[in-house]
Amino acid sequence: MKIFQYAILSLLLLGCEAKIKTQSEDLKSWAFPYFEKVDSLNPILSPTPDLKFLDPITNHTVHWEERNVLNPTAIVKNNKIYLLYRAQDSLGTSRIGMAISEDGLHFKKMTEPIFFPDADSMKVYEWNYKKDKTEQTNSEECYFCYFDGVEDPRIVESKAGDYFMTYTSYDGKTARLSIASSKDLLTWQKHGLVLKNEKYKNTWSKAGAIVSELVGNKIIAKKINEKYWMYFGDTNIFMAYSDDLINWEVAENSESKKLISVLHPRMGYFDSRLVEPGPFALLTDNGILLIYNGSNAENFSDTSLPKFTYAAGQALFDKNKPYKLIDRTNKFFIHPDKEYEKVGEVNEVCFVEGLVYFKGNWFLYYGTADSKIGVAVYKN
Repeated sequence: MKIFQYAILSLLLLGCEAKIKTQSEDLKSWAFPYFEKVDSLNPILSPTPDLKFLDPITNHTVHWEERNVLNPTAIVKNNKIYLLYRAQDSLGTSRIGMAISEDGLHFKKMTEPIFFPDADSMKVYEWNYKKDKTEQTNSEECYFCYFDGVEDPRIVESKAGDYFMTYTSYDGKTARLSIASSKDLLTWQKHGLVLKNEKYKNTWSKAGAIVSELVGNKIIAKKINEKYWMYFGDTNIFMAYSDDLINWEVAENSESKKLISVLHPRMGYFDSRLVEPGPFALLTDNGILLIYNGSNAENFSDTSLPKFTYAAGQALFDKNKPYKLIDRTNKFFIHPDKEYEKVGEVNEVCFVEGLVYFKGNWFLYYGTADSKIGVAVYKN
């Protein structure tokens, strides 16, 4: 696949001031040179308080996206973009909804979520442990008391045409990276925890970005050295590998018996507090390109950003050794600079998570202040 060999020249030819303002200052030949926020439309998705859903656990009707919509993934199917996004009800339970677009900018929501906590084997990981024992109310004094659910999806397609989605199962105490599959994006089979091993199953884990390649306009999971690979984590970034996209093993140091960190925070930079994968990791001629989210620490950080700001950067890994870091950008390429990105459920957040190649352009979808959803475009 061609990747951005002539990024600087392209920018000069485009000559667009708005794009220059959103590019990384330390432009790398292997990286996306910019993503332009579609300010005329953003945010493209906001909560719709009157959408209703019969919850299968409580048997009560809930307004399932009354509180927030955020952190979307996306995939191209039948020449349309399917956006799978996290939605929260008033208590903070997360479910995954879907919206469909013919242009990548204007979306029509489905009225009910397509993926949610249920009375199944995953309930123990996706339903708040307090809910069956205490009154279900929420207040500022107990702000996160009942937060739970299925969160932050990331989706790729297999060579056989099945869809695989990593997501976070949250029970009110521990986030656990999980995986599900579907043949039609509507009916899903939950395959359980990614970190199934007894040693790690109660370890906080999330944000699974599977290494994939662009085939036509589809993002297809790609084996490297006979294995599928996944980047994950939200402090450091770690790795897991699989034969079948369902059963995963973590990459562990054989001496220390600890998870191997392949990307970590850097003091003095925008990612000084934590790093977390964005969308799938993209296999290119130059290597494996990982767009990632970084959070700015309170001190010894990037002084151009408020503390705890979420902004995004890019890293490049060896295409034959996915654990080997080759390069990374020193500056963020997208950060909160609009009111709806700076103020919300969580302030100062641009959290990138969805990426598709559609009609010759790259569309990047991101959560804004954990409350709404925006889009930015790279015109290839």
